[in-house]
Amino acid sequence: MNHQQTRSTGDGALLRRFEYDDGWIVAADLGADAANVSVDAVGETAIVVVEGDGEPVETEFELPGPAASTAVANGVVTVEGDTAEDDAAEDDAAEGER
Repeated sequence: MNHQQTRSTGDGALLRRFEYDDGWIVAADLGADAANVSVDAVGETAIVVVEGDGEPVETEFELPGPAASTAVANGVVTVEGDTAEDDAAEDDAAEGER
């Protein structure tokens, strides 16, 4: 498992990325009520909207690949994706050519 952790500037969310042989997970601790948070993924970008007092706040962050699922629980957003089998097959083919 490969683990990367970053913290955005200011009061931003704590982001963690976990990479496994068969997939990856990106988690962001927003510290917000799950009822007030929505997450969607478009391509390799996650879009998080937090509803609160006043205008909603929208944040985007890049993903290591297309998302297979998204969830929000206890103020933590998780986005999961699979490692592309096509990429693994291409890597195997390229290694066989060497």
